[in-house]
Amino acid sequence: MGLGSFWSFSLLAFALFYPFHSKLVAQAEISSPRANGRFDRPEVRPLEAGVRRESTEVKFSLKADNCTKLLNAFETEGVGALEPNNGKQVGNDTLSGLRDEAPVAAETAPNYRGRLRIPGKKYGNISEDNRRRPTANVWARKKAKRSVGPTYSENVDRSISGEAGERSVETVQGVSNSRAEYRRTGEEARGSNPRQSEPHLDTSTFALSGDSAHNQAMVHWSGHNSSVILILTKLYDFNLGAVTESSLWRSTDYGSTYTKLNDKVGSRTVLSYLYVCPTNKQKIMMLSDPEVESAVLISSDEGASFEKHLINFNILSLLFHPAQENWILAYSHDSKLYSSMDFGRKWQLVHDNVMPGRFYWAAVGLDKESDVVHIETLIAKGRAQYVKCRAQRCTEGNRQYLFPGHVDTNSLVVQDEYVFTQVTKSGRASYFVSYMRESFKRMKLPKYCLPKDMHIISTDEKQVFAAVQEWNQNKTYTLYISDSPGVYFTLSLENLRTSRGPAGNLLVDFYKVEGINGMYLANKLVNNHIKTFITYNKGQTWALVPAPAMDVAGNNLHCILPFCSLHLHLEMLENPYTSGPITSKKSVPGIIVATGNIGTELSSTNLGMFITSDAGNSWRQIFEEEHNIWFLDNGGALLAVLHAPTPIRHLWISLDEGKKWDRHSFSLAPLYVDGVLMEPESENHIITFFGHFSHRSEWQLIKIDYKGLFSRRCMDGDYQTWHLHNKGELCVMGEKQIFMKRRPGNRCMLAQDYSRIYSSEPCFCTAYDFECDYGWERQVDGNCSPAFWFDPSGAAKSCGTSQSFLNSTGYRKVLSNNCKEEGRNVYSPRRQVCRPRPPRGLRLSTSQGELSATVGSNVTFMVYLDDGDSLRTSIQLDFGDGIKITYSNLSRTDDGIRHIYRTTGIHRVTALAENSQGSDSSTLFLHITSPVERVYLSAPIVAIRGKEANLTVLVLPSHTRTLTFFWWFDNSSEPIITLEGSISYMFQREGKNKVTVQISSGSTIMQDSKVITVKEFFRSLLLSFSPALDEHNPDIPEWREDVGRVMRTALSQVSGVPEDQLLVSLYPGLPTTAELFILPDEHTSSEDKRRSEEAVEMISDIFVTALNQGLIQFELKADIRIVVYMTQQTLATLVDSNSIHSGSAMLMLLTVVFVGLAAFFIYKFKRKIPWIHVQTEDSHEKEPEVISTVGQSNNMSKVKLSEFPSPKELMAKDLEARSRGGIGRNMERIVTREFPNCTNV
Repeated sequence: MGLGSFWSFSLLAFALFYPFHSKLVAQAEISSPRANGRFDRPEVRPLEAGVRRESTEVKFSLKADNCTKLLNAFETEGVGALEPNNGKQVGNDTLSGLRDEAPVAAETAPNYRGRLRIPGKKYGNISEDNRRRPTANVWARKKAKRSVGPTYSENVDRSISGEAGERSVETVQGVSNSRAEYRRTGEEARGSNPRQSEPHLDTSTFALSGDSAHNQAMVHWSGHNSSVILILTKLYDFNLGAVTESSLWRSTDYGSTYTKLNDKVGSRTVLSYLYVCPTNKQKIMMLSDPEVESAVLISSDEGASFEKHLINFNILSLLFHPAQENWILAYSHDSKLYSSMDFGRKWQLVHDNVMPGRFYWAAVGLDKESDVVHIETLIAKGRAQYVKCRAQRCTEGNRQYLFPGHVDTNSLVVQDEYVFTQVTKSGRASYFVSYMRESFKRMKLPKYCLPKDMHIISTDEKQVFAAVQEWNQNKTYTLYISDSPGVYFTLSLENLRTSRGPAGNLLVDFYKVEGINGMYLANKLVNNHIKTFITYNKGQTWALVPAPAMDVAGNNLHCILPFCSLHLHLEMLENPYTSGPITSKKSVPGIIVATGNIGTELSSTNLGMFITSDAGNSWRQIFEEEHNIWFLDNGGALLAVLHAPTPIRHLWISLDEGKKWDRHSFSLAPLYVDGVLMEPESENHIITFFGHFSHRSEWQLIKIDYKGLFSRRCMDGDYQTWHLHNKGELCVMGEKQIFMKRRPGNRCMLAQDYSRIYSSEPCFCTAYDFECDYGWERQVDGNCSPAFWFDPSGAAKSCGTSQSFLNSTGYRKVLSNNCKEEGRNVYSPRRQVCRPRPPRGLRLSTSQGELSATVGSNVTFMVYLDDGDSLRTSIQLDFGDGIKITYSNLSRTDDGIRHIYRTTGIHRVTALAENSQGSDSSTLFLHITSPVERVYLSAPIVAIRGKEANLTVLVLPSHTRTLTFFWWFDNSSEPIITLEGSISYMFQREGKNKVTVQISSGSTIMQDSKVITVKEFFRSLLLSFSPALDEHNPDIPEWREDVGRVMRTALSQVSGVPEDQLLVSLYPGLPTTAELFILPDEHTSSEDKRRSEEAVEMISDIFVTALNQGLIQFELKADIRIVVYMTQQTLATLVDSNSIHSGSAMLMLLTVVFVGLAAFFIYKFKRKIPWIHVQTEDSHEKEPEVISTVGQSNNMSKVKLSEFPSPKELMAKDLEARSRGGIGRNMERIVTREFPNCTNV
């Protein structure tokens, strides 16, 4: 739909005397609070707060799903938190009063698509609380932080009129003596004599007589070849908190004259709000003030006539259907949702306890029925449900619960093809997405992103942009980009600048450039400096913005990258009557106008206006002061109005992309400008200025017709072409594009339908036409390689019904990139033949993740398989109560398996996945009528067969009631029940033994499991790492497991020892330490125990040598390499766990102390002990070689694993050393003590 089809703005002012002076203050409920004089940035709400379409601040749209609620633009109380549009518009509505991407009003109609909201709403649905927030000045912003100027109150006091009192102001109409007075080139400005043939503006002024006491106004301009303008003025009593008077004005000649319509709506009727249907803009709905009466006034002829209908509830917000003009949803003050199918004449209750802003109409083409409503309903504090039903048939039997379980409150967002929601458990939030209305899937970020907070920025082009605050970030966020289904996310840009708005909403400095595919701007924190970066390939590469070569006066700036660059303010104002600090337009691709500064970082002072005509490759300064700039004539002209606190009577217009500016007078007397209303893409060339000649005058509406600037319509010869490029590279987003634009300076009118793209030719693909796939990271050479935690060979794949599948090469093509691959496809996924695979990674859980349920409740079990042929694998589920069920394949269990338990107790539920290649099983123990509590099992990673091992349970959060502990060992049918959080157990079977512990407290249950390797003997080495590892240690079990796996692989590569003989366990806390366990070969018979012990000892000696030489290394990230050192060696066997209740580190410390004391005693008294002296003399020539366990120096040379001798060479050298009484024997003499269990934490 065209953006130029609809204009709707709300204008609000109030009369308020300050104790220091009698001036009036103009405010807008859509702008920032007084304390913040800076531009407002787009509101990026959390996932539970909603999503936007194109970008964080790309577009503000009056419309969305359905209708625009035109609000008070100058209401002192009641900021409706206007939020950015996603770049799309439903219906043929454009903005009135701002460019097509600017916001229209604070309180728009509810749930407008593309809006980001505080609680996750789209567009409308602004609560009454939101309307009562403090607001700031509409036009004159605070100047103190940016340039020399009066205080904030001085800037705004004279911005409006509306003071009570009788005064008359003559209405001046037909003023047309404004003409080009100056032509400005650079700093020059020369006068020109007015002539009839010269470009000129036609102006007329109309005063709203009799309403000077009214302090609020709402304006609606239908646009799209309609000449009707509606203005609702109101007197809002802030003491009563209600509207006491109102007047409705209507113009049928584009604002030249207005007629008062109070008699048609009822002289005693007090109107509060105005709505316009997006699918039929002739239909108007107005709400009466509920303090007087609850009624709706309906018009089907653009306000020419009205009919009133009383209602029995108070409407807080409305949501119109995106396709059906008569279908409306209404949200009431008591959290009830109503629906009307006849444009408000009759209403029916849909659902109660509905969360504000969490209701959405069906999306055309996605939902089967067009009258479907998506709702989030409140169940309990912090818990809600996602309900889907039909608007007029939403009884309990007709409701669908699409998400398996409860969701967090204020988390449901239905946006385009996506449905988002959030679930928080044990303090960690999990985010879920449904694509194309399919089943929900967990959104997957890089493994150790560990998000503290997530906000959806955009869902444009079937792709999700998300701002994520990672575990080690405080004030900045990281930008991630998803695949089409919105499941797998990859990194785009780190340390995005963010801040919080007046309502606590997140504001992200991220801007999508209109008209250029894949082009974005972002402000990033670099070494405590905010810098502006630009990308041409949808976030794959970012670069600083080049500064202009000269300033506006023609002086050379000498600003050289990367030390100096141009920095831009990317915030979007919530004020619909100003242009905002940055603007671009789809109809004029390549042109960007922005407020910014030149230097080393972004600043709030010394700001100027800058423009680019070649999509950001080069910039020019056009003004030294801040201006509000709009596009006119379908983008072919620029309008600039000085941002000043004083009254003005001139504006500037440029027809050559800001190189030259013509100054025009639009008013005979200086005007305090409150706002500008326009329809940039219409054929009428009309602009309307709102303001006051003085703070005691009437509302002044100045209509400006700028058609006189042009002499004719543009012909073919009036256009020229230009090539889109990125620093000379013509291939942008996989294609070479040539655009067409009007030759600068030609005074001809652009046609609305002329083609902007002259030609387009695809390019051959390069690495930067692809983004790294999930689990892969971009290296310094531009290639993608697996992250240290990601195993490409272990990635889950499903062949489905075919005999082959697409295997990722680490790259995925950037969405909307049009490049073509030549020859052998290097980057695209490669098709591989499906091979039979046994099931692996079978996981069994309940839909809620809980391990308890009440008797008679319906428990839903979820079965997941990480790897295997899901369609050829049968699933058997044993519910543990004598009932079993079998499915022929895993796909039949997608919606979960439901079962009702009739008896209380502990039920062992087992899932078995089986196919021709093998089987896998998973077990959980379900408690009925018992609550769940968080539990963590601390157990040794290795234990000695026949010796007791200590097992300890940590309960979080701490519990004051008595706890019952259930211990399950391997395949035991009955648990060991204790009341203490520790137990000693003797393992009798060698191999891997699984231990599961459950904690019960009342009706709460939680469990944890560990696998313990049981052996007759083993060796262990205590390890430490280079300090760089501590800086990237989030201190969570998953991270320790992954690092241990990487270390085990590196150790195996060095020694040739199979990985199943090595175990690595990392300890919690900092500095990072670990223990290496060397196990005997499983295939060695019991008769060869002596030989096995010698082999383990030899392997240990090899690792000691390698560790002391710093040869064990692994790569944590592209530029971070970790060296592993040996701290201490321990003996093979483990001591009896009964006598030792501390960890390995504690016993090692005690042992060292004991040996030190013994050595000191022997040294001190050795001459008095004869056998000691003789022993020393006899072994003088065979004094043991001391092996250093001190970490290597940080500045040691790094040796690659490939440079280390082969395992055979190491073995030969070791045997040779042994024959000479070398390291092996000596180490055996040195280490002669047992060492305690290593605890896996």
